[in-house]
Amino acid sequence: PYSTSAPSRLWRFWSSATRAKALPPPSDSSVVRTLSGDALVRRLGLFDLILLGIGASIGAGIFVVTGTVARDAGPGVTISFVLAGASCVLNGLCYAELASRFPAVSGGAYLYTYTAFNELTAFLVFAQLMLDYHIGAASIARSLASYMVTMLELFPFFKDNVPSWVGHGGEEFLGGNLSINMLAPIVLAVLTIILSQGVKESSALNSIMTATKVVIVIFVIFAGAFEVDVSNWSPFAPNGAKAILTGATVVFFAYVGFDAVANSAEESKEPQRDLPLGILGSLLVCVLLYIGVCLVLTGMVPYKFLGEEAPLAEAFTSKGMKYVSVLISIGAVAGLTTTLLVGLYVQSRLYLALGRHGLLPDVFAKVHPTRHTPVNAQVWVGVVASVLAGLFNVRVLSHILSVGSLTGYSVVSACVVVLRWNEKSANENSSRWISSWQEGVLSLFIVASSGFVAGLCYRVGAPLVFSLAAVIVALLASVALQYRQVYMRAASFSCPGVPIVPAICIFFNIFLFAQLHYEAWVRFIILSIITVGVYAFYGQYHADPYADETIVYRRAPAEEVQ
Repeated sequence: PYSTSAPSRLWRFWSSATRAKALPPPSDSSVVRTLSGDALVRRLGLFDLILLGIGASIGAGIFVVTGTVARDAGPGVTISFVLAGASCVLNGLCYAELASRFPAVSGGAYLYTYTAFNELTAFLVFAQLMLDYHIGAASIARSLASYMVTMLELFPFFKDNVPSWVGHGGEEFLGGNLSINMLAPIVLAVLTIILSQGVKESSALNSIMTATKVVIVIFVIFAGAFEVDVSNWSPFAPNGAKAILTGATVVFFAYVGFDAVANSAEESKEPQRDLPLGILGSLLVCVLLYIGVCLVLTGMVPYKFLGEEAPLAEAFTSKGMKYVSVLISIGAVAGLTTTLLVGLYVQSRLYLALGRHGLLPDVFAKVHPTRHTPVNAQVWVGVVASVLAGLFNVRVLSHILSVGSLTGYSVVSACVVVLRWNEKSANENSSRWISSWQEGVLSLFIVASSGFVAGLCYRVGAPLVFSLAAVIVALLASVALQYRQVYMRAASFSCPGVPIVPAICIFFNIFLFAQLHYEAWVRFIILSIITVGVYAFYGQYHADPYADETIVYRRAPAEEVQ
């Protein structure tokens, strides 16, 4: 509610955009609270959360991206995955602190931003994330449909008898942008129905498919280990350190997905304990699996002879182990299924959070009274993905993806720093013209800007001195963060090295942002403008930052918790 004496619409917009949620003390998850029809149900244990993170992160890419990057980096691709994994672990530490610190409600990066910064920034983060999720889900659904048809064609009856428009994408129209695919929407509809039935059912499917995928990857690693020729690992870095670093910027996105765990807070049995362990545990498993595949692949075949489309399958075929290629196809289907399932799950929980806060229509906030799932939000994300996957060749949009992930990771890292500041000292004036809080936010912005400049210099091949200058500026801003702010210790899980670790995350994430296609930058700007417009005409009038504080959470039946 606003006073009618507000001086202007601009002031009204500004006062709405800059309001933030307060961070209440974390609730005691051991208390069983009364039932509510608006609540989700707590069924996910630690093992479920780890499988959720693995399911979201490892798709078919583990069988493809490892080889494509190895063609440039050589056996040093292993170091590329280690560097990218280390960066994601640092991002994971930031997510883990906030996941354990916040009340166990849906929202993830959007909720953290709403509390640390303000309403408009949180809405912008949501929009960037959601476009990634929508396009990503449609793209994965088309890939999954194509893999499924390929497996069907292994049987003589289906060989060359499946029309291209069923799964591979039929005749293209409008310059290739329109392409009919019948199987992708069917797959999406089935997964949407499963997700709408309840988190128990969808978690069971994810666990089965993820376990299948991990077992196949481990089998591939062990089967390939007996075919390794260590001489293929020499030279280890044939194209130098730059190829390894470039490889790290590419394979970073192979780890994206662990943040899905943070969005399951409202359905975790012991969120304060299990969410940090789920985030970091799933990341470490992914790192080990990627490293194992890299070592086997580059040891079996000299890096120069690795295939483009299916390097791992071709490597085993060249060793007379064609049956492993069939297993790899099964693993790819399982991997894509879990990635798609978890992606649809996360989208619905984000829509649920915004529906509760009024930034989107409250139809998204409705929770089914018996299944305890946000059915309206779940059906909506399924319909959007089905339309995109069924009609459009969304793979042509792949180069504008990853903007949301990098934006979300960077803002979450900044949230860790901001929420650690001592509230009393942050409001004090550190000089005559700027408060301590404003100075800290400015320092974070300088770190991010320096990361973009360094990434841009690296991308265009500018002299090294320019990149070093950007690094030095970022270091100075980090020093200001370290010594000109007063930090409190987190009450639960604590990210080590605050503010340096979050600053490193921000710098590297924005460095990667600078490596994206220029159209991704245009997409970032255009979507931000549209989002501000939606907020100005709808969000500011309906938002209620404290709406979800009246939600009462539902425990799973006692026999399921044990």
